[in-house]
Formats: sequence, structure tokens, C-alpha cells
Amino acid sequence: MKQNIKETISNVFLEIFAQEVDELPTPELSDDVVLLESGLDSMGFAILVVELEEKLGYDPFTISDEPFYPTTFGEFVNFYEKHQL
Repeated sequence: MKQNIKETISNVFLEIFAQEVDELPTPELSDDVVLLESGLDSMGFAILVVELEEKLGYDPFTISDEPFYPTTFGEFVNFYEKHQL
């Protein structure tokens, strides 16, 4: 059975957010949330990608032949779904 990638990414994102960000309210994760405005900094996103690789078993940023820089949460999720193993 394939994992629900969006649910996994949302859960891990919120876990990382809770650990890394004290001063901001937890964001509502909809597809149009701009990643740079989500409250996670570059270190937070690096931790997120590592945690997702452990949970999902792959890192689409190393699998992909094309560099990709998602700007919204929806683009981030779609990139993971596109490269799902």
C-alpha cells in the first residue's frame, strides 16, 4: 500500500516546525502556503528533507535530474509525489 505522501509531509513538517520555531503560530498547511513564509528557515527545511527521506525512503532532490525549487507547499508535495518510489 502506498503511503499518503501529503499526510506524511504535513505531519513531519509540523513536527519540525514545533521543534525549530518558538515564536510563530503553527501554520495551516494548504497547497498555496508560500514555503519562505511558513516559518521554517533553511536549516528547518534541511531537517525536513532528511526526516522525509527516513520516513519515505527517498529524497526527490537527489533523484531528479533537474534542479527544482518549490515555492509553495503544494509544489513541494507534488515534487515528492512525482518522484515516489
